[in-house]
Amino acid sequence: MAKVVTFGEIMLRLQTYDYQRLIQATGLEAKFGGGEANVAVSLANYGHDAHFVTKLPDNLIGAWCESELRKYNVKTDYIAKGGERVGIYFVEKGASQRASTVTYDRAHSSISTAKPADFDWDAIFDGADWFHFTGITPALSDDAAELCLLACKAAKAKGVTVSCDLNFRKKLWTSEKAGKVMGGLMEYVDVCIANEEDAEKVFGIKASATDITTGELSDAGYRDVAKQLADKFGFSHVAITLRESISASVNNWSALFYDGKDYYKSKKYTINIVDRVGGGDSFGGGLIYGMLEKYSMQDTIEFAVAASCLKHSIEGDFNLVSVKEVQALAGGDGSGRVQR
Repeated sequence: MAKVVTFGEIMLRLQTYDYQRLIQATGLEAKFGGGEANVAVSLANYGHDAHFVTKLPDNLIGAWCESELRKYNVKTDYIAKGGERVGIYFVEKGASQRASTVTYDRAHSSISTAKPADFDWDAIFDGADWFHFTGITPALSDDAAELCLLACKAAKAKGVTVSCDLNFRKKLWTSEKAGKVMGGLMEYVDVCIANEEDAEKVFGIKASATDITTGELSDAGYRDVAKQLADKFGFSHVAITLRESISASVNNWSALFYDGKDYYKSKKYTINIVDRVGGGDSFGGGLIYGMLEKYSMQDTIEFAVAASCLKHSIEGDFNLVSVKEVQALAGGDGSGRVQR
């Protein structure tokens, strides 16, 4: 069992029931979610020792959030207490040609105002095997970006493998600032995860023969993107998720994995989506699991894509599936027949 540390923001997720728009809502369903917390839940669910690091207010909302994480066996020992609030995001689930929307209310959240003294990174990474963060966290504030840098430096000093999902969020920062801040963090990253937009929006590396609005993706173009990222930053591995958006309800889903020499492409799934929020994080959790378990490159990317495929069928941010369920789908059992 490996010790995995993830660091970032977890938020209160308020979602309309069914497929209602916010303007129609008379009630909202409350859950929690956030990129790095979602990865921690996946890895804890797969049997690893997953620790989520953040800062939460010392109030009932913060306690509720911690309790929710512990329910899924995520360790909360390193969570700092203080600050003003837990960030909130509102979700309208899309359907057919109407896209899902996310509206943030996260300014002045506890983690965005956290300081270096809130975290003892040397203790946090003691005995750790893996550290994961996303591009969302340094986008929260200059303080959060500094904390990411300190965490990366401490992880590397301890010999910990570092992964990052680029996760560009245009509602949080510009491409120019993202490129500058993320560029400084990448020298500490071993495994880079990106999607069809991230490499272009953050580093200006664009896949040829690709149009994300029509869902037309080029394997050759993304092989080149993966190689450019690895060559530019010295990553040992690059994984790129490939989402072909037929509509808000139906997507094709696959991924590419590059180890500096060879490329590995997963099988493609056609997904009828229940909830796509957290889909990329479930891919990251599956990828980290496969690498920690020393799966082959092909088996690792198949496990990650199958895990994420299953997540799209689950309400909420967290991917609540077992290793056996993922392995069954990766192995070819995608019938959806009732298991008795």
